[in-house]
Amino acid sequence: MSPKAPSARPSPTLLTAPIELAGDWGRMLEGAADQVVELMRHSCLDGVRLLSDRQPTRLRVDEHTSGTPAVWLHPDGSSMAWIIVDIGERDWSKLAYQFGHELGHVFANSWQADAKPAPPCQWLEEAMVEAFSLRGLGRLAKDWKENPPFAGDNAFGDAIAKYRENIIRGYTALADSQGFTRDAAAWFADHRGEIDMPALNPFAQAMSLTILAEYDRAPDCVEALGALNRWPGRTGLPIAEYLVRWEASCAELRASPRLPIRLRDLLHVPPWAK
Repeated sequence: MSPKAPSARPSPTLLTAPIELAGDWGRMLEGAADQVVELMRHSCLDGVRLLSDRQPTRLRVDEHTSGTPAVWLHPDGSSMAWIIVDIGERDWSKLAYQFGHELGHVFANSWQADAKPAPPCQWLEEAMVEAFSLRGLGRLAKDWKENPPFAGDNAFGDAIAKYRENIIRGYTALADSQGFTRDAAAWFADHRGEIDMPALNPFAQAMSLTILAEYDRAPDCVEALGALNRWPGRTGLPIAEYLVRWEASCAELRASPRLPIRLRDLLHVPPWAK
């Protein structure tokens, strides 16, 4: 009998790809940052179907002492997603929050060299990944309180929950002051020029809470992020075309299209005519 061929190892996914730390982490306890990052990854991704055909094989989390969090679009052709954070020493809530947001961009296929953010729809990706991070923080707070990574540190779960609540409180005030809470479609029409700025601007922050509510109401909405940006033009397309391309990408990957459909209805985006 001929020997059996060795079984092929499964390809890494965003949940299983090895994580390495880089940069200046100060005088943090050895292994502590690794644990927080790994816990947040699981809080964000456990139970989510990872359907993208563009998942990295490695993750690097790089601590910078200044600047803004980001995904570094390094043009070396590697299959590593490179996340940059900027936190204070042992500021675990901030680390989890920043990492969760940038992990959301990686989940949304915005980690390769051609993934430069572009208007008019980058704000919508920002809102979706911000909601993704806030969802993960809520799960992390609960898990930390029940099973802390550091002995006797259960109470820090409450600190994570408070950190999250403060963000949500600020975004709720924005949504109310902008008129989003009263009429999302009118809000979108009235503030279009400001909304389309390619950043986590105040309008994207306000929108993130509605997306967070969708994640909580229908958890399969989260998997649709893995179908984002798989078309030429990425976020640079007009929103009607962007949503149509996203739905088609969901169909191709057999992901739930619930979220793009919900956003089209919410903002009263007209059908896209080819």
